[in-house]
Amino acid sequence: MSEMQMPEPEWYVVHTYSGYENKVKANIEKIVENRGMQDQIFEVAVPIHDTVEIKNGQKKNVSRKVYPGYVLIKMFMNDETWYVVRNTRGVTSFVGPGSKPVSLTEDEIANMGIEMPSEVIDIEVGDSVRVTTWPFEDSVAVVKEVNMSKRSVVVSLSVFGRETPVELEFTQIQKLV
Repeated sequence: MSEMQMPEPEWYVVHTYSGYENKVKANIEKIVENRGMQDQIFEVAVPIHDTVEIKNGQKKNVSRKVYPGYVLIKMFMNDETWYVVRNTRGVTSFVGPGSKPVSLTEDEIANMGIEMPSEVIDIEVGDSVRVTTWPFEDSVAVVKEVNMSKRSVVVSLSVFGRETPVELEFTQIQKLV
């Protein structure tokens, strides 16, 4: 007898009135909390991109919406969740043909940088690792920091006789056993 596979929540996109993205996100999160729908609507996102603008010779950090007029929602699609989201103030429609919402494909999710595949790495601060890529290839280093969100580590390497911190991606190191 085959095991039943639990369905996974999927990412959907809703169109909002321009400038209402953060309000829609806050409204949906409030409804989810008030109605106890945390097991149906998991995440509401308004992806932003931080850039540096220079105006009148002044540098300024600015956050811009990556997809103005859109909000991304990770949820199970059913009559109740559709109704809640669709009737949230500021939401104009789900993205999809006609009135049928279409979830994002894995490729779309990856290209948008919404969700990184979860990765387990067996490296901790203090571990010794071998660097596998040029220019430090075959050097042995000690891990000083592990950053799961950036998928990187900061290691201490001996460069020209001095201990130097170097940031490397998980794919550039190999744990020494």
